[in-house]
Formats: sequence, C-alpha cells, structure tokens
Amino acid sequence: MRGAARAARGRAGQLWPRPPVPGPGPPPPLLLLLLLLAVLLGGVGAQYSSDLCSWKGSGLTHEAHSKDVEQVYLRCSAGSVEWMYPMGALIINLRTNTFSPTRHLTVCIKPFRDSSGANIYLEKTGELRLLVRDGGSELGQVQCFGLEQGGLFVEATPQQDISRRTTGFQYELMNGHRGLDLRALSAPCRPCSDTEVLLAVCTSDFVVRGSIQNITHVPEQQESVIHLRVSRLHRQKTKVFQPAPEGDSHWQGHVTTLLECGVRPGPGDFLFTGHVHFGEAQLGCAPRFSDFQRMYRDAEERGLNPCEIGME
Repeated sequence: MRGAARAARGRAGQLWPRPPVPGPGPPPPLLLLLLLLAVLLGGVGAQYSSDLCSWKGSGLTHEAHSKDVEQVYLRCSAGSVEWMYPMGALIINLRTNTFSPTRHLTVCIKPFRDSSGANIYLEKTGELRLLVRDGGSELGQVQCFGLEQGGLFVEATPQQDISRRTTGFQYELMNGHRGLDLRALSAPCRPCSDTEVLLAVCTSDFVVRGSIQNITHVPEQQESVIHLRVSRLHRQKTKVFQPAPEGDSHWQGHVTTLLECGVRPGPGDFLFTGHVHFGEAQLGCAPRFSDFQRMYRDAEERGLNPCEIGME
C-alpha cells in the first residue's frame, strides 16, 4: 500500500502524453491548437463525471491495469466522491479558494453506510493511516483531520466479484482546527454566554424561535434528537425546517446534540441556533427567548450588537 502511494506520486506528472517529436517544420498555430484539444479531450473522455465539488467514476476503466492510481481534484468546501466497481486506487486532492491559508483547514468525511470495495486512508509522504476499513464499523460515522496531516488515499480491496460494489463518502472543509471529531462542533454542555449567543445569531446556519415537542435519545450514535415546533423562522441556509402539515403558519424539524448533555424537554419558547453538517442540523446556543430578548436589547442600547435580528 505504501509503495502504491509513492508510485502514485511519481506517476502524477505522466497523465498526459509526451509531445510529438518535431518534424521538418512546426505545424500551423491553428493545427497545433486542434491537436492539443484532441489530446486533452481524449485524455479526459466520458469515463468520469466530475465538477469542482463532486466526483463519480468507475474502476472498470482501469480493468487492464488494476493497479492504476487515479488523481481526483476537488475545489469546493463540500461535496462527495462515488467510486463504482473500485479497482486500483484514488488520490483525492481537496483544496478550496474559500479559505486561506489551506494549512489551517479541517477535513471531515462521512462514508456512505453501504460503502464497500475499498479502504480509505490518510496519506502523507507515503505513510498510510487507516480511516475507514472496507465493511468496518466506521461506515456512516464522521471523521475529521487537519489538512496538514495528509490527504485521502482510497485503495480497492481484493475482490472476487466487484459487481454492486461502490465506495463513497461525503466531505466538508472547514476553516480552523476543530480537533478530530465533528462532535466538537456541537454546543458545549453548558449555557452559552451573552457574547456567544449574539455571535451565534450572526454566524449560524439556522436561527429559529420555537418550542420543544419531543426528545429522542439514540445511545448507539451518542446523540439526542430534539424535535421542534417553530413559530418564527429567522434564517436557515438549508431546508432543515419545513412548513407544518396542519398549515397553521408554523414549521417543524429536528436538531441533534450530544447524548452526554442530558437535554430534557422544557416549556416555553427558545431561540435555537446551530450549523448543518452532512445534512444534519446540529444544535448550537439555545437560550430561552426571554433571556435572548434581554441580552439583545442590552447590547443594542450599548451599540454592541454584531448584527440585527427582528424581535417582533
């Protein structure tokens, strides 16, 4: 495996054919341009589907050279990789122009629950550290690492039958060092300070006023699911909360938090804030709405509000 990773580094510059030996005279500029386009289009072909965020490909294109290593380049803060009939290996190059510098980026991946056919490693200078074992218990679980720790190396495992096997995962890039567990992004098991609440209102993916309908504890995932009835939707970047079916101008949805926080249902309205990772809303600061009103108006009087929010 280490040899494959090192060999991949050496072959990375050999993706394109060598230029032809010059003949008696240089070809006309237009002909040269057409030849170059033919080489590029022929090399890329329709074997893989890729944009700046996600990649989808098939190992069957390398059946004759099952040890081939394919370079995949992605330039988004979030996306996915889906490798059907895995053979050989992939090097996943994750970069984004959204954050700078890249050495302070944290990468989190969430393997598909039905992912199979390959192991996923963290690779740096030919050294491999296993992140997700083919068929292992890590499937469906989020893992995070600093980009300076290495890149993703996906290697197909030996299979007698590769049919119906697909290796895949979602990824997210975040600025700053967040540790090696996405759970660290959740709200701490304590009330947020006034400053933390006011900043959360400005920076969260969702900000809603509502009440707790029910709480479901999921011990095997070490999380609690909080089902909400939302009376005021201040902001949401994704459709976490949907209109209630009874059509009474309310919304409904759920957020998750750590099981160890021991969250319990309580009466009254709260202001719920948080972020969305891999399609799941994670709870941030959640003060009682009356407490938020107090701290917001106090900051407003002193001109210390980092942003404005409707209080009606």
